[in-house]
Parts: sequence; structure tokens; C-alpha cells
Amino acid sequence: MKIKFGTSGWRAIIAEDFTFANVERVANAVCGYLKTQSELGNTLIIGNDTRFMGEKFGAVAAEIAKRKGFRVLHCDHPVPTPTVSHAIRNMKAAGALNFTASHNPPEYQGIKFSTHDGAPALPDVTKLIEAAVENNDEPADAEGGSIEAFDPREAYLGDLKSKIDFETIAKAKGRYAYDCLYGTGRGYLDKILRDHGLEIETIHDWRDVTFGGKAPEPGEDKLDELRNSVTTQGLTLGLATDGDGDRFGIIDSDGTFIEPNKLVALLADYLAETRGWKLGFARSVATSNLIDRVAKDRGLPLHETPVGFKFIGELIIKDEIILGGEESAGLSIRHHYPEKDGLIACLLAAESVAVTGKSIGEQLASLYERVGKLESKRIGVKLTDDVAARLKEKLAQEPTEIGGRKIDNINRLDGVKFIFTDGTWMLMRPSGTEPMVRIYAEAETNGEVDKLLEAGRNHLLG
Repeated sequence: MKIKFGTSGWRAIIAEDFTFANVERVANAVCGYLKTQSELGNTLIIGNDTRFMGEKFGAVAAEIAKRKGFRVLHCDHPVPTPTVSHAIRNMKAAGALNFTASHNPPEYQGIKFSTHDGAPALPDVTKLIEAAVENNDEPADAEGGSIEAFDPREAYLGDLKSKIDFETIAKAKGRYAYDCLYGTGRGYLDKILRDHGLEIETIHDWRDVTFGGKAPEPGEDKLDELRNSVTTQGLTLGLATDGDGDRFGIIDSDGTFIEPNKLVALLADYLAETRGWKLGFARSVATSNLIDRVAKDRGLPLHETPVGFKFIGELIIKDEIILGGEESAGLSIRHHYPEKDGLIACLLAAESVAVTGKSIGEQLASLYERVGKLESKRIGVKLTDDVAARLKEKLAQEPTEIGGRKIDNINRLDGVKFIFTDGTWMLMRPSGTEPMVRIYAEAETNGEVDKLLEAGRNHLLG
């Protein structure tokens, strides 16, 4: 089969395409690439999330890397993706192989390759790896390889303590619930809050490789139990992370699910205010323009990137942004890692409530008074052969209107984004993680967003 890296690594269904044989092919290709980067040293970190057979797949990759002469630091428990990113930098490793399919359904497994800077590998690197896999290239064996059990937890949590105002959070004495969705955040987010004397109830904090029969994605439809805990116990916030801890979900004190688009803009504004940083913000082409309005209000630049956090990560490495975020619930901040971190997102939400003395909803209301309000949503259309052909055709077209709305501009940074004369927009692009076409839309009201999404579906399928 042809192995292709998407927006966040290679993902496939276990036992169909994600097999030990294909893991060996990828591991050999990555080792071959790293041997061309010999100046980075020979340390390779290997981790996994809580998915089925993750530790077994990791062990196979570790043995291959050892045979090729690498010093392998093999994480001794399921670890969050941002923890792996921190460990690469902390241990000065050449890179990492992380066995995770993030928020995908439980039948999926995946491999994410991160480079020496802690960032997901960019397309120019993954193309080299894909070509090596296709050719079944295998680097020569080498002496000096080893495998060591490795625990990156304390170093990562220690780093978080230097970036979050835990003193103010502790003084506010908030009470929290945390749903780790059977994933790797257990023993991380709950631990760091308890270490600061805070009360936190945990939900689904054990390993279940089926993730309760659902995709471990912290979206509104997956957080009913968390919402119930918050509202029945009068808690400050409900916090959630996905299977590998790189995405966040927030339930406000009144039970409202805070859309990621809105939290990204709110935390960008909060950090600009409290940290005093005078840099820009970044968002993907699919993310709400609410953060654009925050940037304009503060006189700061806004960077638009293709979908895939690796592109935002590049701006973090260059120290050009305060915060970068995606509508799919990923963000990171200045002086952090060039990788999504759902744990720091949750902690920043808690910090903002403690520092301002206002709920997330109250903070958003104040923000809307300054910059106005926007609503955004997305839908998915299954990527059949017919839909794929229609998408290719639609991407090549230059329509002047869709659904009765006149088009002002067409943005082809990633997929095709129609920007209408009334300021609304609609984007169509194939998902990089699932067999799906995503349609995104934004307007000032939910009703207008629904009309845009329906127009987008009709444009694609009509």
C-alpha cells in the first residue's frame, strides 16, 4: 500500500493498513532520513497514546532504531503529544516517533514524526520519508544502539509550571472537572492542578482502547458527563483533552460548551493583555476571523496558514506570534512548543477565569463589545470517489456567486475559500486525517452560517 502523511502524520485502520510490516517500513524510512541529519545526534524518542497496541507498535519501531545505531528513549507510559514535543527539546533528540491517531475513531492507529525542534515534520521532510517507504529503503545496521525506558512527565509538568500563573489559580480556589476521554492527559492535567492544592474530579481516567465506543474528540457532543458534573456541582470549569492531549474542550460554569474558535480568540486577547507581548497572532485558513478582529483592535499582525499545526509551529519557532490556533481545538503560545497543547489551553482558560474573576462567557461578552461577534461551524461530507471527483472539479472553478451570495475573493491557500462581498466566507477542503470533505462557514449569526453550509453542500454535490 502507499503510505501518505497528512496534516498530522500517517493514520490508518488497525490490521487493514496499519500493520507491523508497515510500521517497520515507516520506522526504517525515518531512521534513514535521520541518518542524513547526523549533526543532530542519534537520540530518538518513541512514545504512544492509549490506543490498541500502541506500546507494541512502539516496541517494534524501537528495535529497528536500536539496530540502526540510535539511542532510543522509549516512553514508559502513554504520553500526551505535547509532552513528546517538550521531551525532544529537553533531551536534545534528533526527533520522535509518536504512535497516535489523536482524535480519530478507535479503529485507527497512526504515526507522527516530529523533528529536532519539537515540531511536526513539514511536507518537504514527509515527502522524503514517503518516497523511502515506497522504495522500501532500509539504512544499514550500525553499532552502538540502545533502548532506555524514559519518563518525560515531571520535566514537562515542570515546564508548564513556568508558563502558567498557578499562584493566582490556587488563590481563586476554583473547582474543576476533567474528562481525559480515556486518553493520555490522565495523570498530567489533573496532577498539576492537585499539586497546587486544587480540587478536581476526573472522568474516564482509565485506559479503554475503544474510547467508550466513540472517537476521543473533546467536542460538544462528547462531553455530556463533563457538563453534568459542572452544572450539578457548581464547578468553575469543565476541562477536556483528546486521546493524545493535543486538543482541548471547555465547559463554562453555566454548562455552555465554549467553541474552540472563540477560546482561541479570547486567549489571544488575554495573553496580549497580561503578558504584554507585542507580536502577532496566527490562525489556519479554516479558523474564525474573530482572532483577526482581536489583532486589528490591538494593532497587531495576523498570520494566516494552511491547515496543519506544523505551519503555525514554524511561526512559534521564529518567535513571531503570541498565540497560534486552529478551529479544530489546537493552540500553542510564545515560548512554548511548535505543537498543539490541549493541556496548556485548559490551564490558560483556568488562569483567565482566576485572574479576571469572570467566567469564560463573561469574558467573551466583554470581547464582543469591543470587536463584535462571529459564529462559525463546519460539516463533513464522506469522501467517496464521486465526491472526490466533484471536489477536484469545484476547486478548479471560478464562480462569481454561490447560494445567491456574490463572491469578492477566492483564497486557495488550502482547499478553496470563498470570501463573499458581505464579509461572510465558506471553505471546502479534504480532511488531512479522515476520508472526509470539510465545509466550513462563518457569519454574524448561526442562521446565516447554516445557510452558507447548505449552499456549500449543494455547490459540492450539485
